[in-house]
Amino acid sequence: MIEIIIADYQNPTHQTAVVDLLDAYARDPMGGGAGLDDHVKRTLVPALIAQANAFSVLAFDEETPAGLINCFQTLSTFQARPLINIHDVAVQASYRGQGISTLMLNKVEEVARQRGCCKLTLEVLEGNRIARNAYSKFGFRGYELDPELGSALFWEKKL
Repeated sequence: MIEIIIADYQNPTHQTAVVDLLDAYARDPMGGGAGLDDHVKRTLVPALIAQANAFSVLAFDEETPAGLINCFQTLSTFQARPLINIHDVAVQASYRGQGISTLMLNKVEEVARQRGCCKLTLEVLEGNRIARNAYSKFGFRGYELDPELGSALFWEKKL
């Protein structure tokens, strides 16, 4: 039976699960194909603890970590209300196709509603059709303010 919980960043089992699941995701082609470096493994949980707006959702199959979502609460300036940005969604390969991402997304939505958030946001690779389908079924859509101007694009500038 899959259990969905909010991670306690002080709990060593949860700390290990967050790092191991994110590392497995980073090793996947959809996560870049290279694992986390040792510095990130050592500093990730303390960095999450330092972010008062961060929370993580974990899926456990008894004692086995099966899935992770890392989230950050921020602000929608157009609505002057909080929103939750879903930053990472990871499900261990052996658990994919069992609806775990939907169970975790339900928990994120529950937290967002409790906090009075106006929306959930996330990014997904264009070629990640499985994730795109899952997010679409959950109710996510492309973002646009004016159809004539098209959909928003997610860009980055590495520093």
